Amino acid sequence: MRIGYFIGAAEADSDTLLRQVAERLTQGGQRVCGVVQSNERRPGARRCDMAVRVLPDSPEIGISQSLGPMARGCQLDPDALERAVALTSQRLTADTAVLILNKFGKHEAEGRGFRTVIATALSLDVPVLLKVSPLNLQAFHRFSGCYADLLNPSPGRLIEWTMSNSRRQAKKAVLVTPKR
Repeated sequence: MRIGYFIGAAEADSDTLLRQVAERLTQGGQRVCGVVQSNERRPGARRCDMAVRVLPDSPEIGISQSLGPMARGCQLDPDALERAVALTSQRLTADTAVLILNKFGKHEAEGRGFRTVIATALSLDVPVLLKVSPLNLQAFHRFSGCYADLLNPSPGRLIEWTMSNSRRQAKKAVLVTPKR
């Protein structure tokens, strides 16, 4: 099985892109699993609040912790992230058309986070779609080996790749890219 990844989109843009892809695949009748992220700016804060929604239909889980207005370090709440990982792992089955993850981040680069869920998806022959930060690209390549495809970050291309790597058939409506 394969991992499709893209690099370089702004964080908010990649979150929106993956959310759109998940919605279109779900509307097309595909069983989608994973997480999509949303960020909310807080007045007076240096960083935004991060939340993930476990696909296809869970409520959002806040994954950031407040470290104070002057904090510069990582604000990720590892316990909240692990709750999202556990929920995703419970929902992942061989009937899943694709595992979508908001990113292969620092935790995955260090062997934690969604890394085991990615390996499980690959063992179930479920394609994985995610963003990779340039900072974690080397670790991602060590992890993915020859099983990763660099993709153009567009909804149409990501859906096309997903369906060509999924054992499930897409409905034609999913593959139509809306004109903007």
